[in-house]
Amino acid sequence: METTDGNKLALAVLTTLLGTMALGVFSNAIYAPNSALKPGYPLPGASEAAPAVAAAAPEIPFPVELAKADVGKGQGDTKICQTCHSFEKGGPIKVGPPLWGVVGRPKGTYPGFSYSDGMKAKGGDWTYDDLNQFLTKPSAYVSGTKMTYAGESEESKRADIVDYLHTLSDNPVPLPAATAAPAPAASAAPAPPTTVAPAPAMSATPTPAPSATPAPAMSTTPTPAPSATPAPAMSATPTPTPSAEPSPAPSAAPSPSPSAEPSATPSETPAPTPSETPAPK
Repeated sequence: METTDGNKLALAVLTTLLGTMALGVFSNAIYAPNSALKPGYPLPGASEAAPAVAAAAPEIPFPVELAKADVGKGQGDTKICQTCHSFEKGGPIKVGPPLWGVVGRPKGTYPGFSYSDGMKAKGGDWTYDDLNQFLTKPSAYVSGTKMTYAGESEESKRADIVDYLHTLSDNPVPLPAATAAPAPAASAAPAPPTTVAPAPAMSATPTPAPSATPAPAMSTTPTPAPSATPAPAMSATPTPTPSAEPSPAPSAAPSPSPSAEPSATPSETPAPTPSETPAPK
């Protein structure tokens, strides 16, 4: 009795599991998601025009920037330089040489300071343009320089600093004359129009057509038809019955020659034929 109840319970559990599995398969078949024919989305092709890169603005000449520079801003920008340089007249030597009177001073010549070999070999005086290049990137201007300053990339700030250095002198060197900035070149100059050469005019004189050689005219004179020679008239004399004796061979009579005009009468004596001439008895 207990075994029967256990079998019924196991059968019920298995039936429930099978029904659940069948229901899952059936539902998946009905609600199966639609698969895309092509995965993803179409991307724009390379034919689309890329946004034009803005052309870099031309750099303003340094004398122009120097003419509108601000000395006060330049003095403020040199605060970081005061750790290595002195700016007052008669200032001490620090990590770098004093900068009083640096504009117009020969390079690498301040007494008592140990310059690098590259600075000593540079030669020439410190001009405004030299100071601009040196402050842009000292290591690029002087190879092996002892100055660890990385440089100032903004031209307007360099102009402010150089303008302040220009004031550190009893007799400041005059600033360079500012010239107008060159007009920016056109990015793409239009091509000159192509001159199309006119086609040569056609001659108004018509070309004469080749003359056709006329076919020779047919002669209108009719060709005379050949005259027909009338056959010799048959003799009215009845032909006697030929005898048994052989008849002599008939003489060949000359055949009449055809002429342009038919003869008036046939020959008086027609050529006898074997059947027409009676044999002698």
